[in-house]
Amino acid sequence: MGRAGRVAADVGVGLAAGLAGTLAMTVSSTVEMKVRGRGGSSSPADAAGKLLGVRPADEEGEQRFSQAVHYGYGTAWGAARGLLASLGLGPAAASAAHLGLVWGSEQVMLPALDVSPPATQWGAREVAVDALHHVVYAAATGAAYTLLDRNR
Repeated sequence: MGRAGRVAADVGVGLAAGLAGTLAMTVSSTVEMKVRGRGGSSSPADAAGKLLGVRPADEEGEQRFSQAVHYGYGTAWGAARGLLASLGLGPAAASAAHLGLVWGSEQVMLPALDVSPPATQWGAREVAVDALHHVVYAAATGAAYTLLDRNR
């Protein structure tokens, strides 16, 4: 397999790993929401809706769109994890870089689209909770990538 084929394979493995990471993040955020008694965030779906011009007609449509954005976004970011492996980063370095890219993009894009205030206005506890969920995502994506990469 040539270099382009290896990169494509790494991206494909990354997409599958991204889905696994998204599932892990869903579990962590669902447990946290139940423990803290808070509702889910609409910011990611609001951002995607702005960018794509999508306005769900009702609450059920908003829920479906939010889930599609959540799973699509998390899965797609797995491709970046695959590219980091293609660049030769080891598992720990690739997962750390992946975390920085994913969480960093959230911190820039959501305020830029005016769907969330900057993290400097969230308070330390909310920043920590958000960081925890992104660490869960990146760690689970990295673990899934390593496991799936061993099997090819």
